[in-house]
Amino acid sequence: MTARLVDRIGLGDLTEVFPPELVDAVLAKSRSREVRMRLLPPRLMVYFVLARALFSGEPYREVLRTLAEAVRREDGWGAWRVPDKAAVFRARQNLGVEVLRELLVHAGAAVADERTPGAFWRGFRLMAMDGTTLQAADT
Repeated sequence: MTARLVDRIGLGDLTEVFPPELVDAVLAKSRSREVRMRLLPPRLMVYFVLARALFSGEPYREVLRTLAEAVRREDGWGAWRVPDKAAVFRARQNLGVEVLRELLVHAGAAVADERTPGAFWRGFRLMAMDGTTLQAADT
């Protein structure tokens, strides 16, 4: 049986680009801090939304399961279970868009500047999303 791409990526891959310290700082700034321990903490939901962007064709719970398996191996979460789709949807809604907007501003700002060869053309930053399809609302 061939392993799917969603099974090959782990939380460590996302934390290289978006370190936990950065995610925590953005969460603190946006007041999305956790008061009590929940099944879907804000930090996990940030990584979940980022992983969903990579694996838009995969079911919510499958992407969350893959992320949770990485945490379970690294931090010993033990008997954590993947919540139902409605709980994942509510937690994602509670996170809001401001957290991700702020995170992407911070993470994207340090990638290249005007001195980076090939990053700009005629004063415009070059961007590419090879082989990726994203759907966004019209609003």
